[in-house]
Amino acid sequence: MTDLYAVMGNPINHSKSPSIHAQFAEQAKQDLVYSAMLVPKEGFEPAVKDFFKGSGKGLNITVPFKEQAFQLATALTPRAQTAQAVNTLVLQEDGSILGDNTDGAGLVRDLVMNQHVEITGKRILVIGAGGAVRGILQPFLEQDPEHIVIVNRTFEKAQLLADSFKDLGSIEAKAFDELTEAFDVIINGTSASLAGELPPLPESVVATHTAVYDMMYAKELTPFLVWAQNLGANKIIDGLGMLVEQAAVSFEIWRGVKPDSVSVLSSMRKQLQGM
Repeated sequence: MTDLYAVMGNPINHSKSPSIHAQFAEQAKQDLVYSAMLVPKEGFEPAVKDFFKGSGKGLNITVPFKEQAFQLATALTPRAQTAQAVNTLVLQEDGSILGDNTDGAGLVRDLVMNQHVEITGKRILVIGAGGAVRGILQPFLEQDPEHIVIVNRTFEKAQLLADSFKDLGSIEAKAFDELTEAFDVIINGTSASLAGELPPLPESVVATHTAVYDMMYAKELTPFLVWAQNLGANKIIDGLGMLVEQAAVSFEIWRGVKPDSVSVLSSMRKQLQGM
């Protein structure tokens, strides 16, 4: 019987995950079907249970259900426990459901392997304090950066997040108007770009050596990346690679096979530019 996998979210019709996983399955010669499932906002738990009662073996979870998936999982990986959010569910042989978070691993893979951006020993600025940022901090701190600064429109949220991760490395929260020096790497973990907005960053945070990463992506450069480009950033990178790489980590967890993410990223980039 063909194994079933899916991504659950609301909305979901924009999801590129089915295309990504179909390419992974084809290259790895895996017998599976991966679909996108629109789940009512009040119906997440029954949807997951029904899926796993059938031929379902694994799920990706996207907005707005990552925190609910964290609560639903009967076991958690250390990185999911730390993130307090889950984007990958795995049906175990004993019927239990393992929750994992592959977002941070995907972002680190994209930066280090695909973009050749060094994290170790570097000063990193992270914008945002929501679930997306919470999911990346442990994998980033495992790379042993010199220091991470978190900024957010609500300072208290940034402070709570920094306090949650301070045992893992050098990390602090700052207000936007406290930023004066340039950073080696800047990560935009907010969805501001989708609304055409910019976080209130001083221009001084970007220098000619700075790599700037926006977790969002679109056919054209996001407003945040245009801003960084105009300031002379060394590299500007959108979040498509993170999407593919976090999917690759999920696929490897489910199937025990590491897919060729580079070729799939190239394919997805062509699809995006052809939209």
